[in-house]
Amino acid sequence: MGEQRQRYNEEFKKQTVKFIQEQTKSLGDLAEELNIPKSTLHQWMSQFRELKNEPAASVDRVRELEAELKEMRRQLQEKDHQLTDAQEELAIVKKAVHIFSKPRN
Repeated sequence: MGEQRQRYNEEFKKQTVKFIQEQTKSLGDLAEELNIPKSTLHQWMSQFRELKNEPAASVDRVRELEAELKEMRRQLQEKDHQLTDAQEELAIVKKAVHIFSKPRN
């Protein structure tokens, strides 16, 4: 017969994820220590992960922050282009208003 599946309550899962986030060991090493399958820990991490509990030196956290920074830079560059376009359009409208507001002789 197969092994009996171990069931864990939500609080245990949250505490385990928090513990994992505070460690510098790999997830595989922690899975072995805790005697919980690595895939199960991955599921828990995706469910209960809180970035504020992770050290900044975490490779995943650094990658996530770099990706966020890259996206924000892209958005800022896009906004700069929009602002430049709007300023050019405004300059054209001002010239048009000036030209069309002159009295005809």
